[in-house]
Amino acid sequence: MTQSRHFLSLPPVLRNGLIVAAIAVLPVFADNAVGQQQAVNPSDAEIQQFCTGIADAARDQRYLLQKQELEKLQADVDSRIAVLETRRAEYEDWLSRRNAFMKQAEGQLIEIYKKMAPDAAAPQLEETNVILAAAIIMKLPARQSSLILTEMQPDKAAKVAAIMSSAGDSTTSKDPS
Repeated sequence: MTQSRHFLSLPPVLRNGLIVAAIAVLPVFADNAVGQQQAVNPSDAEIQQFCTGIADAARDQRYLLQKQELEKLQADVDSRIAVLETRRAEYEDWLSRRNAFMKQAEGQLIEIYKKMAPDAAAPQLEETNVILAAAIIMKLPARQSSLILTEMQPDKAAKVAAIMSSAGDSTTSKDPS
């Protein structure tokens, strides 16, 4: 039983070669059986010798197949790493361009609100993201910031003031919501 399992675990190329060799030798056994009218049963020693003889070749073939599979997997991993590195470089380039734009836009945006009248700036800041509004108001001079907050709806002004006060507090979470 273990010998048949051993035979079935051989690589297909080696197993097929053994089957072809067995078929080629079959006529010799058939002639002996016809002449002697008795079945030829190989001894356990002969079976052991045969299996031992092909064990090294089978092991070598199995190792070769495993090595080829590992090489294919390594090539696949390498190609995926290359794609990821390309995407990472693209992302870093995009991020640096975005940050440069945001820095430039932020400076220009602050200058725009500095020049606006508080009653004109307040409704616009009420409609923007609360975090952005708080950031803009924090960068304006204190007098202008207070006038803008006075012109805003009380609930919006309270949210902006809460974000502004928590921005300087090191114990608060980075997520203002």
